[in-house]
Amino acid sequence: MAYQLRIAVRRPKPRLDRGGPSFVANGFATFGSIVTLPGVYLYLPGAKMMDGGVETSPRLWARLAGAFYLITIIMGVFAEVFVRGTLVVRDDAAATATNILAHEPLYRLGLAADLIMLASYIAVTLLFYSLFKSAGRSLSLLAAFSSLVGIAVLAVNSLNHLAPLVLLGNAHYLSAFEPTQLQALALIALKMHARGYNIAGVFFGVYCLMIGYLVFRSGFLPRILGALMAIGGIGYVIDSFAIFLSPSFAAHLPDLSMLGGIAELALCLWLLVMGVDAGKANARRISGA
Repeated sequence: MAYQLRIAVRRPKPRLDRGGPSFVANGFATFGSIVTLPGVYLYLPGAKMMDGGVETSPRLWARLAGAFYLITIIMGVFAEVFVRGTLVVRDDAAATATNILAHEPLYRLGLAADLIMLASYIAVTLLFYSLFKSAGRSLSLLAAFSSLVGIAVLAVNSLNHLAPLVLLGNAHYLSAFEPTQLQALALIALKMHARGYNIAGVFFGVYCLMIGYLVFRSGFLPRILGALMAIGGIGYVIDSFAIFLSPSFAAHLPDLSMLGGIAELALCLWLLVMGVDAGKANARRISGA
């Protein structure tokens, strides 16, 4: 995107317009890799300037969060549904091993999609903290920590996705095991991967619950989205603990994690398409400053 620069040598007064906060540089200010000199003012699309530095508008933060959220969802669905959901055969180690070896490039793409998903969700977490800290700084920070713990769990859990490729490989040291044993170990690794998702689901469920409250409280997003996120977060937590505490009982429950998926997709699309009410977001930021 080509940016237009307008340079002024006078110092305009700080102001707040209806489209978002307006910022005027005072001394050195930065925006990405761009630096403005004292008394020189740089105007960028989606960014305003005020005393103390350059900041972007709440709408831009919201749409960036929505974009990274959409990447997270797409990558997660691809890895879980179109890779593991297609190649892993429940309780059949031999068939699972055959599928993985026959579609190894697809299986490796699943790992890459997982890592892209996690990197994107880190961006979502940081953007959400910036967006919702005006509605409750401490709670927003606690939510961010909960999300980052869940991301860390899934990052380590990615090793369980990688393990079958090692176990089913042609390394000489694997000759100490029977092929059926290696196939069984590969399936065990994938089952541990599924349990790793359930562990992370507890932290993501708490995160969604807190984000739901912040959305509800913020006033610059529809409260129905906050309610959906809170319900979805509870669904994640119940689904995970049911599997931990009573797998036989969990087998008879509907997939409550779908509630969280629907809520997150709704929030993602709203942020991406509609953004936030910039006027209310600015008012909340100023009142909370």
